[in-house]
Amino acid sequence: MSTNKIALILLTRNELPCLKVVFPTIPKPSPEAGFDEIYAVDGGSTDGTVEFFKEHGVPVISQSKRGRGEAFLQAFETIKADAFVFFSPDGNEDIRDLPKFKERLNQGADVVIASRMMKGAWNEEDHLTFKWRKWANNAFNIMANMFFRKTKPFITDSINGYRAISKKAADVLKLDAYDYTIEYQMTIRAFKNKLNIVEFPTHEGERVAGETGAPSFQTGIKFIKRFFTELFAH
Repeated sequence: MSTNKIALILLTRNELPCLKVVFPTIPKPSPEAGFDEIYAVDGGSTDGTVEFFKEHGVPVISQSKRGRGEAFLQAFETIKADAFVFFSPDGNEDIRDLPKFKERLNQGADVVIASRMMKGAWNEEDHLTFKWRKWANNAFNIMANMFFRKTKPFITDSINGYRAISKKAADVLKLDAYDYTIEYQMTIRAFKNKLNIVEFPTHEGERVAGETGAPSFQTGIKFIKRFFTELFAH
């Protein structure tokens, strides 16, 4: 099985300082790079991010509504591709992993997740004594596996955004989360539909500039709401 066209989707909102560091490290589209086309989906940047992409020849899709999930949904709706790899160019995600998504998609995976939690991986909090964000992520992950997984191996990182999904799988899942819970919803619905979810270990780096746009407490509340929404959905 071969995935014909893979689109790399850069997710941004006011990421110019990070882009200046990370973008030059992204390889040009090629079979070896693991993707065939590159696009940016932007959530309303005002710092020159959109202009940066245009200067470098990257097509930009401007979101009609804010939200990380909205970026995913607009990519599915707008970009013609057989699979999508979602990448946040802030330094957290390892460029060297890009070919690994293609390899696993070609082997029949519906969803491919770069896991920060499995053996051989590194989470950005692993050097800390108190790993609050990692522990919270693990808790939500255990809940998803316990309540929704019907077959397949235990998935270690149901939340991480560095992932790929086939267009066919995206059509089946009918995702509708507009916020930071989009990946959690994707994993849960993939569980429900018995799709083939595959993980590989990744090394999570540190953000190279600025601060994350997802405050921990508010984001945690949204994940709780998402869990129960999916739990009671028909």
